[in-house]
Amino acid sequence: MKYLHEIKLKGRVALVTGAARGIGRACCLALAEAGANIAVGLRDINSDSGLIDELKELGVEVLPLQLDVSVMQQIEEAVEKAATHFGKIDILVNNAGIAPDNLIEDYTEEDFDKTIAVNLKGTFFISQAVGKHMIKQNFGRIINLSSQAGFIALPTESVYCMTKAGIAHLTKCFATEWAPYNINVNAVAPTFIETPGTESWLNNPEFKTNVLSKILLNKIGQPIDVASAVAYLASPAGDMITGSTMMIDGGWTIV
Repeated sequence: MKYLHEIKLKGRVALVTGAARGIGRACCLALAEAGANIAVGLRDINSDSGLIDELKELGVEVLPLQLDVSVMQQIEEAVEKAATHFGKIDILVNNAGIAPDNLIEDYTEEDFDKTIAVNLKGTFFISQAVGKHMIKQNFGRIINLSSQAGFIALPTESVYCMTKAGIAHLTKCFATEWAPYNINVNAVAPTFIETPGTESWLNNPEFKTNVLSKILLNKIGQPIDVASAVAYLASPAGDMITGSTMMIDGGWTIV
């Protein structure tokens, strides 16, 4: 008798969007370390910066994909290419996202539409495309990237906050509809994580001090903190979890 589920994914196939750097890159590596073959979704297929070779060194099969999630044709082509190459897609990590910051009164329609297109529309339609394959195989694990910004208000991030709140609720909607097909849909909601995207913010001593004052654990998160949670939810250890959003915020949102 076994008393502990293992975070092992040998034989599984995972598609990760926004995989070139930061959290997306970490998710690819964590899932590969657990044994999954990886379809690497890249907004620019020439921007992998060594990730493909690093994944291959872990002994898994790797397929780089041109995948800008704001372009419907690229979604359709990438998903079909991955499904044809591997014969299935078991895991989808919706990591791709953008966060143009501006005061509400200065936000442009162009930035508004672009943020919605990537963060919400992209998440919805790639989940739809992958979900059709998961329904046929009667199995799937989808992990969406929400954010603590979906649960609190951050100045100059109104549209980003809105999209991340939307992702948390969209997660529940997908989980409800697709539970009969053995598809678990969850989200993770990180705080500020030390990535290339947050580097300029966290290099500001005043900003970093302010952030740390709100994180109960008094430390900045690392990409592995998020990737480990993603791997957990994708593995048998997460079999009884669906429709939930896991906070990875060091306690920021509980006070």
